[in-house]
Amino acid sequence: MARSLTKMMYKNIAAFPAARSTASGSFYQGIFPFSTATPNDPDTHEDFKPTSKIDSSSLSLKDIVEQDIKENPVMIYMKGIPELPRCGFSALAVRVLKEYNVPLSARNILEDLELKSAVKSFSHWPTFPQIFINGEFIGGSDIILNMHQSGELKEKLNTIAGKHQ
Repeated sequence: MARSLTKMMYKNIAAFPAARSTASGSFYQGIFPFSTATPNDPDTHEDFKPTSKIDSSSLSLKDIVEQDIKENPVMIYMKGIPELPRCGFSALAVRVLKEYNVPLSARNILEDLELKSAVKSFSHWPTFPQIFINGEFIGGSDIILNMHQSGELKEKLNTIAGKHQ
């Protein structure tokens, strides 16, 4: 029964021209890969080209990083956003910081590679996420986790949590 079902499914899939098998066994011959990276494509209308709020400001990337850290009690430069982290280390850092009910500001370094380089240069730290609390560079997810386990993070975030409750 299972073999006949498999043969029937294969026959139905093989009926589509784009799904025909080749000698290499590929079922997706003829399907073009999708890419959104067309910022310099002359055929792309100006309204549909990607824009960056950072590029349109008169501040340098270093100034933006300094301003972020100064204006936000808890600032995290991460892969993704707090609601949708794009790596396990960023997810861990966000989860630990959310335990303290403090306002969390973040920038997605995957959206702007120049920002990523500027943050690395600013902190002299090679990996992400990078967490700043009250203007001080703390470190990454492993350091935040250790501070959480030792109680040191609670002490550091008490003043922030008290202001925003």
